[in-house]
Amino acid sequence: MQSCESSGDSADDPLSRGLRRRGQPRVVVIGAGLAGLAAARALLEQGFADVTVLEASSHIGGRVQSVRLGHATFELGATWIHGSHGNPIYQLAEANGLLEETTDGERSVGRISLYSKNGVACYLTNRGRRIPKDVVEEFSDLYNELVSLCSPGCPGTHSVDQADLELRNPPASASQSAGITGVRHHARLLITLITLVRDHRCSTLHFETESLSEFEALFQLEQLQVYNLTQEFFRHGKPVNAESQNSVGVFTRETVRNRIRDDPDDTEATKRLKLAMIQQYLKVESCESSSHSIDEVSLSAFGEWTEIPGAHHIIPSGFMRVVELLAEGIPPHVIQLGKPVRCIHWDQASARPRGPEIEPRGEGDHNHDTGEGGQSGENPRQGRWDEDEQWPVVVECEDCEVIPADHVIVTVSLGVLKRQYTSFFRPCLPTEKVAAIHRLGIGTTDKIFLEFEEPFWGPECNSLQFVWEDEAESCTLTYPPELWYRKICGFDVLYPPERYGHVLSGWICGEEALVMERCDDEAVAEICTEMLRQFTGNPNIPKPRRILRSAWGSNPYFRGSYSYTQVGSSGADVEKLAKPLPYTESSKTAPMQVLFSGEATHRKYYSTTHGALLSGQREAARLIEMYRDLFQQGP
Repeated sequence: MQSCESSGDSADDPLSRGLRRRGQPRVVVIGAGLAGLAAARALLEQGFADVTVLEASSHIGGRVQSVRLGHATFELGATWIHGSHGNPIYQLAEANGLLEETTDGERSVGRISLYSKNGVACYLTNRGRRIPKDVVEEFSDLYNELVSLCSPGCPGTHSVDQADLELRNPPASASQSAGITGVRHHARLLITLITLVRDHRCSTLHFETESLSEFEALFQLEQLQVYNLTQEFFRHGKPVNAESQNSVGVFTRETVRNRIRDDPDDTEATKRLKLAMIQQYLKVESCESSSHSIDEVSLSAFGEWTEIPGAHHIIPSGFMRVVELLAEGIPPHVIQLGKPVRCIHWDQASARPRGPEIEPRGEGDHNHDTGEGGQSGENPRQGRWDEDEQWPVVVECEDCEVIPADHVIVTVSLGVLKRQYTSFFRPCLPTEKVAAIHRLGIGTTDKIFLEFEEPFWGPECNSLQFVWEDEAESCTLTYPPELWYRKICGFDVLYPPERYGHVLSGWICGEEALVMERCDDEAVAEICTEMLRQFTGNPNIPKPRRILRSAWGSNPYFRGSYSYTQVGSSGADVEKLAKPLPYTESSKTAPMQVLFSGEATHRKYYSTTHGALLSGQREAARLIEMYRDLFQQGP
């Protein structure tokens, strides 16, 4: 695909063109999720008066979706505030008292938990057996042994004793369940990769601690160390084999398998149980990364993701409260709901003297990347512009309204960009940006909530983890459509029951999640019940009284849950995705016509709510800086 950038030939300054008459730049924000709301609010607070937010769905929030059932709030989308030290989401929630609805016990460990901090994870096999506690502990020790930092005796490495102590002895609330328990597995797996790589290559690292506390500096040092070591490893060494193609999953699976197979003390039966447990752990990691399979996640780019230090929190009243707080600073008329966008026509003013040039379109589904849209039967030129004005960007909506603008901030998900980039932008995107969209990954992670009249699990159980014994030698996490349920890694017990009732939260990801989304509630509830009966060995488990589940993959306005660094991609691709259009620095072309934000555009915090919010503020800051002189001059 060739770049379709165009250059302008107008004689006057593109920054002030039209502003002499209008007095204010017009900014259109596409999407009312955390990124879009953060961008709009930042602009309004700095004096931008002509801001419009277009939201395709009937509500704000994007991938934040809190559902109230009875007296409890369940999160179908974003659930945890990951880290507290400097996290803007945490700061907003804490400042508004959203984190105070908790018990003394939860507060005492510094973490608001969905799960029992004193319970244990029950590992069950498809034969209805519970894996003995000593086997589970031995496997966990083996897996977590790889979490150890580089030994002090390794030449050229940096000693990080304090951080080593924290990671070797995590709080009980953060370590006792192998399910998705609110503490991101990325931190564990990041440090795992240090150990996997250190045997091949070690390097010396230097890190400034002037502006950070010692702990924060060391924490960031570890992550930088992961990145540098993996980069060094792939420059001078090789993965487990040439076929691994820089894959986190393949590399981890083979390393752990070799350790299990070489253990002289285990029986063959015990080895097979531990080998089967690897697949269960990797399913959890796949759900965490929102990939189809952790095998698709890049090892060399894995260290790009940065964990914010501090406790992980939920918001008992619903994550939607954060969205509502952001929206409070935005006048109601600014946000237009039910306003899907068909196409962004950019670099318009450089191509003609006035008005948008929008070609008629035929019937079609704009959600597919065919580059064709729908015929409205109305004049597509109806819209909000003066015939004498020149506008660099025109936003064409599905309802045939066209909105001219000086700047457009695009906050749609990477999934939508992958599906629609050929039809969503005119002229087409530059080749470099298209390549970044292709290389970066986004998958679907769905939740399945099952509510029961009474618990069939014991009070000490905080999760039920599913281990398929026949997967001991499996090298794939992909299943045929009829076996989609095998991708469910397990069910976590929502805690405390006084708040949530007797509810289990299941996790499934990838293509199998899309198959699940196509099933009706009755079918999913039936299959989940049969799995629970099979794995617990209890044929008397009743069907749940209620089921609630997400469907992010098939939602046309998202097409996935969140992004990850796919094999073949790098942090540089994230920056290419975030780079504003047009790329040309010609003084005759209006700058920063189309800007990009959203979690997938944040190199350090992709996949997170704070990454989304910060990316929106970042793009707003570009425009604020661009018009600083104009606003300082006053009316």
